[in-house]
Amino acid sequence: MHNSLVPIAFPDRKQVLPDGATLLAADVGGTKTILALIEIHDGDASFIKETVYPSRQFGSLAEAVRTFMAGSSSRPERFSIAFAGPVQEGKAYATNLGWHLDTRLLIEELGIPQVFLINDLEAEAYGLAALTEKDLVTIYPGKAQPKGNAAIIAPGTGLGEAGLYWDGAVLHPFATEGGHTDFAPRNDFDWELLQYLQNKYGHVSWERVVSGLGICNIYDFLRDVKNWEEPAEVQEQMKTRERGAVIGSSAQEGCPISMETLRVFMRYLAVESSNLALKLNATGGIFIGGGIPPKIWNEHLQAIFLEHFIQVGRLRPLIETVPVHVVLNTKAVLLGAAYYGKC
Repeated sequence: MHNSLVPIAFPDRKQVLPDGATLLAADVGGTKTILALIEIHDGDASFIKETVYPSRQFGSLAEAVRTFMAGSSSRPERFSIAFAGPVQEGKAYATNLGWHLDTRLLIEELGIPQVFLINDLEAEAYGLAALTEKDLVTIYPGKAQPKGNAAIIAPGTGLGEAGLYWDGAVLHPFATEGGHTDFAPRNDFDWELLQYLQNKYGHVSWERVVSGLGICNIYDFLRDVKNWEEPAEVQEQMKTRERGAVIGSSAQEGCPISMETLRVFMRYLAVESSNLALKLNATGGIFIGGGIPPKIWNEHLQAIFLEHFIQVGRLRPLIETVPVHVVLNTKAVLLGAAYYGKC
């Protein structure tokens, strides 16, 4: 564990799974659920089988697991679940799925002796322990020895944020729901966008501008309020493809409104990343995870991020010490669930 790029603590349990033991890991989201059967060899997790399911295909997580395990002769010793939402006392509720997750009920329903349930960003933080050099790129090295608390911010379908407490030797992940705190405008453009989104949603959180949905919100604002032209071919593509993906691909092809959308998105990602770094005193580093950054990152957007990341007023000298890394491995959440389950 301590030989990993990022020193992550073991979860507070006494028993590590022995060699030959099997573990079931899950990354549960509103759109898709990823299930993986894992075998432990020399303390490492070896993936035996992995399947991605549309979450709405099933009425419950237990139903998805039964489908995944059909025909398998082995029963896992543990089931470790990363869930996209708040987790309290081993329970969670997937609002957009109608799934109730309860570790005690899952033990009874599935016959698996131990079931663990953690927030997906807490899992992604644990997943840092499993990363190799090819999974991580440092975009800003900081100006001090990278020790101390750390944080992870992950724009994907929503905006996840987690902290990692430094005890002097290793980092201890913990969940937050920081992505749902209030969006804070800095200039006239931001104020206009805030008012536009307030009319649409009421409460406007950082998730409304730093996520897949946020990219669409920024694009719509540029088109409908700031009168940027939407090319006919982009409009046509959006009828059959996911809108955020169209914006990303058309930006790479030079579409002005899409390029500006990503520039604004990156500025907001930088601002909220520095907010998170200040709140957690994350001198050990900011890790940018989630599914979006690896797809859109380039030198131009990186320059925008770094320009705005350090604009924090009097605490700029502190922020300038904070290293910033982009997580390239899009399976970090599943890896984190596996790490949490095997330890």
